[in-house]
Amino acid sequence: MTRLKKSHHIYTYTGQIYLWLAILIFGSSSAVTRKLTEIGAQHAIAGYNPISFCNVLFVGNLCALMVFIAIYWRQWNKAALKQLSKKDWFSLIAIAIVSGALAPGLIFQALALTNVNNVVLVGRLEPPLTLALSVWILRERVNFWEIVGAIAAFIGVLLTILLQPPNNAMMGMGNFHIGVGELLTAAGAIAGAVSTIIGKRQLSHIPLGIYSIFRTAVGTVVFFFIASGLYGTHHFMDVFSPFLWKWMFLYGTVIVVLGQSLWIKGLRASTVSAASLTGSFAPIVGILAAYLILGEPPTQAQYVGGSLILVSIFLSQLGKKPQSSDKTAMTVETKMGFKGM
Repeated sequence: MTRLKKSHHIYTYTGQIYLWLAILIFGSSSAVTRKLTEIGAQHAIAGYNPISFCNVLFVGNLCALMVFIAIYWRQWNKAALKQLSKKDWFSLIAIAIVSGALAPGLIFQALALTNVNNVVLVGRLEPPLTLALSVWILRERVNFWEIVGAIAAFIGVLLTILLQPPNNAMMGMGNFHIGVGELLTAAGAIAGAVSTIIGKRQLSHIPLGIYSIFRTAVGTVVFFFIASGLYGTHHFMDVFSPFLWKWMFLYGTVIVVLGQSLWIKGLRASTVSAASLTGSFAPIVGILAAYLILGEPPTQAQYVGGSLILVSIFLSQLGKKPQSSDKTAMTVETKMGFKGM
């Protein structure tokens, strides 16, 4: 009995290590993405940045897809695919478009227009939106402190947006101005919340390998056509650059595949409460990464909004009961915000 208890504690401890490593990867993803584009700008090809935000998303997804296929190809068998209904496939397509193309596309465009800390903090709009949609659509029951925490987070995001000093990348009416990058981040958060609700309602029974490969593949194709329609196919003229692919294999493998794999392993060995608490530290990691990697210190608006968001994280943890880790991957992921892809 003592040996079993000791083995269980070691398993749980290992799971928490996996979760924290995943949060370090996910939390720093925005800063790493911006840094890669800066590296690309220093190695321009015919005047164009080979590591543009569109190329990062498109080629990074292709690299991640290759790794996902290498890991999960066995799950794509006839027996498993026959278990999926037409409704499952429609839901998979919807999530692939929304979370695989639309949400990351909006976040990447936001990273090009505003600083990383704003993207990290405004992206915290996703958890309270997901909570509200869960109550409204899924009829889930939440405790008082989760509601208070969600309201505090929402106010913190609003303060982060509204207290920004005016700049060229802003739009407004009269004396009211709001950053375009912040608006795009908010739109990306809404898309992420919607995709999470679809996943919780329709896809909890679908194997992770099928979900990951399909979402990445369809999302990549949809994003390519959307970006080509908006910017023209010449926007991807450097997509075959060896310099780009070298960095994207590293990016896709570490940020997307390793990060998600560590997170899933950690979830399986931990409780939902432990995973939720760990995931809540992602914005702190994101702000620290922006400072350490990009030298981007927080502004006064970010201090004010971020402080309230940290309070909201603490409040949302109060009154939570320990739960098993079954069917929690997509649910708890919303605590982290942007995760690279």
